[in-house]
Amino acid sequence: MTNYREILRLHSQGISQRSIATSCGCSRNTVSTTLKSAEEKEISWPLPQGMTDADLIKCLFPERVISSDRRLRDYEYIHKEMAKSGVTLSLLWNEYCETCRLSKEIPFMYTQFCKLYRDYATINKATMHINRKPGEQLEVDWAGQTAAIVDRDTGEMIKAYVFVAVLPCSQYAYVEAFLSRNLENWINAHVNAYNFLGGVTRILIPDNLKTGVEKASWYTPVINKTYHEMAEHYGTAVIPARVRKPKDKPSVEGTVGIVSTWIIAALRNQQFFSIRELNEAIRSKLDEFNKRPFQKKPGSRHSAFIEEEKHALLPLPAAPYELATWKIATVQFNYHISVDKMHYSVPYEYIKHKVDVRITRKIIEVFFNNHRICSHPKLHGRAGQYSTNAEHMPEDHKKYTAWNSERFISWAKSVGPSAMIVVKAILASHRIEQQGYKACMALLKLADKYSVNRLEAACEKALSYTPNPSYKSIQTILKTGQDKLVKEEPPSESKETASFGFTRGAGYYGRNS
Repeated sequence: MTNYREILRLHSQGISQRSIATSCGCSRNTVSTTLKSAEEKEISWPLPQGMTDADLIKCLFPERVISSDRRLRDYEYIHKEMAKSGVTLSLLWNEYCETCRLSKEIPFMYTQFCKLYRDYATINKATMHINRKPGEQLEVDWAGQTAAIVDRDTGEMIKAYVFVAVLPCSQYAYVEAFLSRNLENWINAHVNAYNFLGGVTRILIPDNLKTGVEKASWYTPVINKTYHEMAEHYGTAVIPARVRKPKDKPSVEGTVGIVSTWIIAALRNQQFFSIRELNEAIRSKLDEFNKRPFQKKPGSRHSAFIEEEKHALLPLPAAPYELATWKIATVQFNYHISVDKMHYSVPYEYIKHKVDVRITRKIIEVFFNNHRICSHPKLHGRAGQYSTNAEHMPEDHKKYTAWNSERFISWAKSVGPSAMIVVKAILASHRIEQQGYKACMALLKLADKYSVNRLEAACEKALSYTPNPSYKSIQTILKTGQDKLVKEEPPSESKETASFGFTRGAGYYGRNS
């Protein structure tokens, strides 16, 4: 709001209009218009004693003062109507304008109508109870007080955290205990609460705990991705309460205290050996709590829910939400991502890109810029397994997948008998035949690099050393050129060689002729 009093004071000190505009945070046109009007109305600094800012505005700009012949609205009636489902200020203003038209009166503009209502609500909010709209909100929180279960083996007392959800209109509550406050239990608590209520509210109001809200902010809170996905599944909107503002969710804050007394404290002398036993006892106490009569009005939470609120809830989806976790992964050069030590293929165009991975109990989904690019059934069992879709491969890799043992043996046969024996030996040396495909493919590349004849010679050379040669041994033979060495012929008896031998006669052995 423009500070007209300050404009007149600064002008009386001889300060320029530009400097006045900078100091008062307004435009130079505003300063100029104010000073011109003050000169015309003969208003100067210091102002007459007792003149308020409102009086000053009336003197400077009488045309801006709202005419008294405009029809005032019954804002108490508006306040009550606003508590009804689907009623908005825009609707009430249109009805107000229609009433003014019929009575030939001048209505307020929409902005002024809303301002007057806000002023009324501000003055009366301390004493007037504002009813919540049926089916509009569900407030959720963890209770500060914990329950406990007993470890059967050690007798140790294990904490159980209590989740509370409340419908503000009817005060109908849902309570359940969990062994931890992690994301999985937080989501399951909501799913169970919606099943208990038999419907969904339009707005979900949690606290700013990390499992629900990753970054607390009044303007742009960052909701946990899994939590947001659950809300989308149920068709509701998550609007977190402000930090350290319990009045944003007063129903659940009040019910938490009552639940601590009538449920948690009421079970303090009982022992439970599993979370299931504890929740069965809580459910029994919860039914009593919801059916307990109100102290100051007729009915109970249960009757109020059945009569006023249940019909206003949104219907449940066909299937309950399945918990999903998210992680960020980088697509490796082999166009696979690693999730829980398992490997899943991604279209090769996304190599070295970061992708979002949605993980459920049965499926792995991969997203890039919120667009799903592929999915795989989730692998279970030994670590290091691969799930590869041939459509994700480059063209030259697709050719590789077309090879099998018969084709490798057929190719080796065309090279030579020794190559065929080597290929069969490589395939037979692995428990799973496919594990030898890479070595066979490497032999193909050796044929391209060193020629088919040299490969056959190297295979023959390797077989002379061992019946089960490896790819590495054949590669070494080719690199060192051992396949090029001429075979040594075995020595044959001939006259030439015999003439160089030693001949021992009968005299040598002591036999004289």
